[in-house]
Amino acid sequence: MIWLTWRQLRGSAAMTAAALLVLAVVLALTGPDLATRYTAGIAECAQDGTCDRFYDQFFGAYELPFMAVTLVVLLLPALIGLFWGAPLIARELEAGTHLLVWNQSVTRGRWLAVKLGLTGLVAVAAAGLCGLVVTWWSDPLDKSAAESLALMAPLVFGARGIAPMGYAAFAFVLGVTVGMLVRRALPAMALTLAVFTAVQLAMPLLVRPHLMPPVTSAFELGRANVENLGMTREGGGPVRILLRSALPGQAGAWVLSSTLVDRSGRAISDGDGEAALQVSTTSGPCSPSGAVGRGDACMAEINRLGYRQRATYQPLDRFWPFQWIETGIYALLTLGLTWLSFWWIRRRLS
Repeated sequence: MIWLTWRQLRGSAAMTAAALLVLAVVLALTGPDLATRYTAGIAECAQDGTCDRFYDQFFGAYELPFMAVTLVVLLLPALIGLFWGAPLIARELEAGTHLLVWNQSVTRGRWLAVKLGLTGLVAVAAAGLCGLVVTWWSDPLDKSAAESLALMAPLVFGARGIAPMGYAAFAFVLGVTVGMLVRRALPAMALTLAVFTAVQLAMPLLVRPHLMPPVTSAFELGRANVENLGMTREGGGPVRILLRSALPGQAGAWVLSSTLVDRSGRAISDGDGEAALQVSTTSGPCSPSGAVGRGDACMAEINRLGYRQRATYQPLDRFWPFQWIETGIYALLTLGLTWLSFWWIRRRLS
């Protein structure tokens, strides 16, 4: 059974290994230079306080390869479930070749165990290697990325650390289980892709934000969390402020919600984080003739009046706890599907 399973797997395994080898070589050759450029840039910008500009320029220069390798890691588990998992049993059932094996000395349970064990281990190893290599290479870019592509952001989180191993294991066994139930390869592939995509969307939207109780805090307003501060040139109109999804002193945090509140704690911003503030623009720091015009003095006045950013977020230091918890959830789902597969093949499949 091991020999037969390996003969069926070796073609796709060789193609996957070749692709991963090319990726690993490219990342190994470019990774040290990327880290050196980041270290040198940080040392230089720290002297003149221009690190925000450096982050934007550094990440912008590598944004395309950053997105490319992230997409590779995100797609690999889905491809494993689609092309390795779904046809693994379905094509045997569709062609009737499973009956030949069962009429020999191989039991149904052993037949399924060898196919799941050998192919599943190769799938998890491939996804794990890909995820860890990309995590190593992307480290300087993860530290300089914008809030929407930070390490804890849903798009990036699933392509880092050990989570891809859990995704790959789940996608593979999901494909095997669906193929066993449907008994036809192409419908099983389509259904596997649909279910896996639904689970991958539900995890960051519904489950991941609550893996640990989120933190809710109020922050003073400043350059770190204010995108735009607008006033009329003539004065007399409202001060309009637009919040960013970033938090002062919480770089890389995953912001679940952010709103502007007044002194009493009442939310005054809309869904886009924009609000009109009741601040004097005819006189004082926020007027056209203010001492510092529309800059820091006006922001200080807004803070003095009690306006704050109230945010609910998951801090960056929870990245690895979230990785382990989420991988554990996918491991439990994988074990449940594995049990269902063995039960189905012994009780319902003929």
